[in-house]
Amino acid sequence: MLYYLFRFFEQFDIPGSHLWSYISFRSLLALILSLVISAWFGEYFIKWMKRRKIFETERDPSIDPFGVEKKGVPTMGGIIIIVSMLVPVLLLGRMRNIYLILMIVTTLWLGFLGFMDDYIKIFKRNKDGLKGKYKIVGQVSIGFIVGLTLWLSPDAVMRENTSVPQQNQTEQVVKHEQTAHKSLKTTIPFMKNHNLDYSNLMSFCGKYKTAAGWVVFVLMTILVVTAVSNGANLNDGMDGMCAGNSAIIGVALGILAYLSSHIGYASYFDIMYIPHSEELVVFLCAFIGAMIGFLWYNAFPAQIFMGDTGSLTIGGVIGVCAVIIHKELLLPILCGIFFVESLSVIIQTQWFKLQKRKGKRVRVFRATPIHDNFRKLDSQLDQTSTYILKKWPHRPFHESKITIRFWITTIILAAITIITLKIR
Repeated sequence: MLYYLFRFFEQFDIPGSHLWSYISFRSLLALILSLVISAWFGEYFIKWMKRRKIFETERDPSIDPFGVEKKGVPTMGGIIIIVSMLVPVLLLGRMRNIYLILMIVTTLWLGFLGFMDDYIKIFKRNKDGLKGKYKIVGQVSIGFIVGLTLWLSPDAVMRENTSVPQQNQTEQVVKHEQTAHKSLKTTIPFMKNHNLDYSNLMSFCGKYKTAAGWVVFVLMTILVVTAVSNGANLNDGMDGMCAGNSAIIGVALGILAYLSSHIGYASYFDIMYIPHSEELVVFLCAFIGAMIGFLWYNAFPAQIFMGDTGSLTIGGVIGVCAVIIHKELLLPILCGIFFVESLSVIIQTQWFKLQKRKGKRVRVFRATPIHDNFRKLDSQLDQTSTYILKKWPHRPFHESKITIRFWITTIILAAITIITLKIR
């Protein structure tokens, strides 16, 4: 809204109005505004929730080796995150931008899905919350909508990068096509000619390979959104864990989005140029500010939990953003923590089921998701089961130490993700 207002003022040479045309100005302003809103609104929201005694299901302090008791802590803190993101975006973003619209729809869609889950847990006193199949349907639906929109929208285009050999020069010059068009290419990390065309995977379809490639793209979008959303949900198990990791991931995605939206930097790094994707930088800065502001209250000891309202939304935002800038294949690196959290749960459950058929009770980890493995006491283990990694770790850690170490790991993974642009 303010973007269009000040662009209108620019016609009358009003001093300062030209600043709103700079993506850097609007992005940093969005970051500051979202951080302030998160910190300010968060205080009132927490007080409001406590007055109405809307609390998270009481957690048994005996499961924590340090006996940390978390009673009377409100949940649904994801509402703080969503409000802190959307207000700056609505004020500072270009609302006609298809990518920004997709991010807003994703935020509202998954925010509502998570809210329903939290609502059932709190008000219906059902610890299981929304049934898993309904969550999956909701995640698959938004993935399908995003993938289909990117397929059909005439505004979702790119200019592909090509390397042109130059005479008397050892290096090739990267140029982009003159016209933007629909493309099924995405970036493969660590590969010199690092663009993968989904239609080439479906070459056996003959003249229908392009249409089949778009079907693969839509299915990939569904997979990415669902996987990252669930990974973020599993990572939300300790104070400040998910919010801190997500803020770091948001910074890396913001850098990638900015590089993809700038034809000069896109040429330098030999990546696809995606016109008008700079609005994603505004959204991601608001996302980062909301995460940092939420940490003001969510850092140990937490005054509020984000709940599924926040974690499902966070994962969806990360997944959709990566798909839009055609960097979804970098997510296993960038979101390595989310990936390992999900993988640990899958390994634990499937291995236990496999061994149970043989009449054995064998588990791989002491506990899952993997962050719980580092604070589980021997006395809390199921004495009827055998644990393959029972002696790892040798002693339990305080959750604040686990959280900080997971943050450090995510910083390293984010740096590696950026480095992949040059390592091929």
